Amino acid sequence: MSERRELYRSPNGDSWFLGREPANGHAFVIHQPNAPSGGRLSHIELADFLKERSSPAQQALLRLIGTLVEVPPYAEDPKGATDEPRQL
Repeated sequence: MSERRELYRSPNGDSWFLGREPANGHAFVIHQPNAPSGGRLSHIELADFLKERSSPAQQALLRLIGTLVEVPPYAEDPKGATDEPRQL
């Protein structure tokens, strides 16, 4: 059985989760449509999910990934932080 963490719940009741298979650590996205849409779970590979057009669920995953990195104080933008991604 996979472990999962909710990423996003849309106003219409659809939910997206980050899932992980405990046996091998494989991570993926789980989409659970709302009940009127059938509610059947689907598993989406992370690369495929990130290739899709931008969505609130995708932005939630990117924010979660961003929390895994600690930014030292000297790396902050002196003009203030923005929501725009930095160019590498």
